[in-house]
Amino acid sequence: MLELKDYQKNALARLQEFLQRARFDASEPALRAAFAELTGSPIPYRSHGFDGIPYVCLRIPTGGGKTLMAAHAIAKARVFVEQDYPIVIWLTPTNTIRQQTGEALKKPGHPYNDALIAEFGDAVAVYDIEDVQNIQKSDIGNKTLIVVSTLQTLRVENTAGRRIYDYHENFEPHCVGIPEDLPGLDRLTEADLARNPHLFTREHLGKVKRSFVNLLHWRRPIVIVDEAHNARTSLTFETLQRIRPACIIEWTATPNLSKTNGSNLLFHVSAAELKAEHMIKLPIRLTEHRNGWEEAVIATVETRRRLARLAADDTDYIRPIALFQAENKDGKVTVEVLKRYLLDRLDIPGIEIAVATGTQRELDGLDLLDRHNTVNYVITIEALKEGWDCAFAYVFCSVKNVSSSKDAEQLLGRVLRMPYAMKRAIPELNQAYAHLVSPEFGRAANALRDKLIADMGFNEWEAAASVV
Repeated sequence: MLELKDYQKNALARLQEFLQRARFDASEPALRAAFAELTGSPIPYRSHGFDGIPYVCLRIPTGGGKTLMAAHAIAKARVFVEQDYPIVIWLTPTNTIRQQTGEALKKPGHPYNDALIAEFGDAVAVYDIEDVQNIQKSDIGNKTLIVVSTLQTLRVENTAGRRIYDYHENFEPHCVGIPEDLPGLDRLTEADLARNPHLFTREHLGKVKRSFVNLLHWRRPIVIVDEAHNARTSLTFETLQRIRPACIIEWTATPNLSKTNGSNLLFHVSAAELKAEHMIKLPIRLTEHRNGWEEAVIATVETRRRLARLAADDTDYIRPIALFQAENKDGKVTVEVLKRYLLDRLDIPGIEIAVATGTQRELDGLDLLDRHNTVNYVITIEALKEGWDCAFAYVFCSVKNVSSSKDAEQLLGRVLRMPYAMKRAIPELNQAYAHLVSPEFGRAANALRDKLIADMGFNEWEAAASVV
């Protein structure tokens, strides 16, 4: 099993300590006291309406392995809920991340799966939210059940017609024993009768639905929230209250710390700690190109080839990959234009190029770390901006003119992860590389630093030292 880094162990130990204290007293005054003592933060703990429910956030910069840590956190949380085999709802910000996370948690030999097996053995099952009707009644209480969903699937004002809120015959046996008087359960309404006249009569009005959400409400799941800065609205809080969580653990690089809906930041890891543990490539060596996008593309190809020559002498197999961000269809340098330039003008073989957009998904099913894989260049628009990680990605190039931190580079976080989480013997392989089109010297550098601070969890000093 992959050995956790020191900062990961420290973060999980802080979480465990907080939950252990909450196990003996989860009243809001006790949670406030424990939070203040463990963090020393002047910002007080806020329940956000979840009285008696630990609700905390761990801040991990991009590249720090927060998903792996979240998998390990389930074992810490089950001590608090006092269940050998709890139910876990794992909420992600997008469908892409939902699918990737679910597949990784299920995949034998993957570090996420290893973390689950180490704690629960074979008594663990991972489900996508679309497949919850396949959960067996015999598994409840006998296996740790992890359901991976997007927050949007749960986050609705009107639950009528939503499958996870609707009656499903498969949940009839699962819901035997639900107290009819338990507050907060979703009940059959006129709308349910209208949609299912063959199932219900007016005598069923007000009865508790046999639904997945009601099963959760009864069983009180552990809730994991990925990219939690996207989950700070009143509707989000209302949605989470519907499933009556036992505890909520948030993970993000950029937590919302506002006075009203801000997260309870229990632990903060710095980018410097990630660098010290060889988790990320730094600094980012930036070259600004003021003579057009072609110049930036040519330089990117040259950088990748130079790194490939150096990587041939590394002790581990490394195949440096370059990521290109093309413009949208209404732009000048579209995916098609960029690919044609690589093929025709730079003589890049087609087998070395993959396109990853909403409609072209040429990376699906590929293991880019496999030494038999031939992909050296990936062209995208925004499809890889979240939830995609490949430690072989070293160089990125945006053919857009840099005009803001958002435009600076949405692929930046994708090239920071260090291969094998180990310092490389060749210094150039410990760094990331950026080629950006910028009409004004310094604009791209400033935009990249803004991006590191705003979206990736770096502080100002770390960001300033990370772009060369």
